[in-house]
Order: sequence, then structure tokens, then C-alpha cells
Amino acid sequence: MRNLLVRPWRFNELKKDLEGISQKVLTDSLRSMEEDGIITRTVYAEVPPRVEYALSELGESMRPIIKSMEEWGISYKNMQ
Repeated sequence: MRNLLVRPWRFNELKKDLEGISQKVLTDSLRSMEEDGIITRTVYAEVPPRVEYALSELGESMRPIIKSMEEWGISYKNMQ
């Protein structure tokens, strides 16, 4: 979700950027978020096929919540 707040990502880009995540866990997470309507999956008719994941309108509506959580986390970390 953190990555998708920045821009749409392709599967392999996400896998490389999310150090230590297995292909199965990433696939399951993306499918779950897609089923919940948080992200969209767009398949482009190219050779080889290109698939991009992006935040849906519902996912975008979570942006202020995630930003507030980030600000709280930074504040909490600075108090330590």
C-alpha cells in the first residue's frame, strides 16, 4: 500500500522494492486488496503482457488516514 500511494507499480517492481517478500505473499496481498476494492489491476494488451497495480478511488480515500498514521509514528519515534 505504501508504494501504491506514490504511483502505479508493476508486480516485479513491487517484489524488488519490498525486500524479503515472497511471490506468494505479494500475490495474495494484491489479490486481497483488489477483492476489497482498495486497488485496481490493469492488464495491457502488449507482448509481453504488462500488469499495473494502482490505488482505486476507495484506496485513495484512505490516503489521509495513512498520512495521519505516518505523522503519529514519526512523532512517537522522535519522543524515544
